[in-house]
Amino acid sequence: MTERLAAEGAGALSRGAGVALWRQIANRMETEIRAGSRPPGDRLPTEAVLSQAFGVNRHTVRRAMEALESGGLIRIEQGRGSFVTEDVLDYPLGARTRFSETIRRQNREPAGILMQVVEVPAEANVAEALRIRAGRPVLRVERLALADSRPVVIGTHHFPLPRFAAAAALLAENASITAAMAGCGVPDYRRLSTRISARLPTPEEALALRMARAQPVILAEAINVDPAGVPVDVTYSRYAAHRVQLIVES
Repeated sequence: MTERLAAEGAGALSRGAGVALWRQIANRMETEIRAGSRPPGDRLPTEAVLSQAFGVNRHTVRRAMEALESGGLIRIEQGRGSFVTEDVLDYPLGARTRFSETIRRQNREPAGILMQVVEVPAEANVAEALRIRAGRPVLRVERLALADSRPVVIGTHHFPLPRFAAAAALLAENASITAAMAGCGVPDYRRLSTRISARLPTPEEALALRMARAQPVILAEAINVDPAGVPVDVTYSRYAAHRVQLIVES
């Protein structure tokens, strides 16, 4: 795209045609994206390059890019640039939701990055879900999950102690939540309930998920129980809404 824009230059725009220059730029780039000239996840030329190629100021280019972002065609990441929006993942929420299994079924490679592992006193909402007294110690694990190296969801897990005391050491060796639970004597668990809502991301969430602050995250509050029905995990997940479509399974 960069070479083609440089070759065609400002002649690609029709000045005085009754269509704003920023709209012409947005339409031109939308046509190329939809035609497949730029694959999902591809980095777009910088504002400076586009400004020079089209012979316009950077404010005009910025307005075009904002229009493309509002239309869901691109995402703008502060400090990193602009990228063509990726295909949306289907993410089923059922009794046995497992991130790695779900991602592999869609021919993508899952990965996990531990962001925090710390022992904290259980807040009232966490304690109620785990059926313990408020203030009792829980292991809070924050993990960033990725598909094909693209961040998808931040999950904050709360495990009751001392039952999951070994989880911290297990997670240090393997970032898999399922493997850590198995190592603590819970080889299988099921989702008891999920509460879904949405909001704008915090600055920290937007940075970790590589998304714009103007794009929403989907919140999912899940309670997981062991085969005996005892709560073993309360998870607060924040999904990048432009990358994930949640499917609730009965």
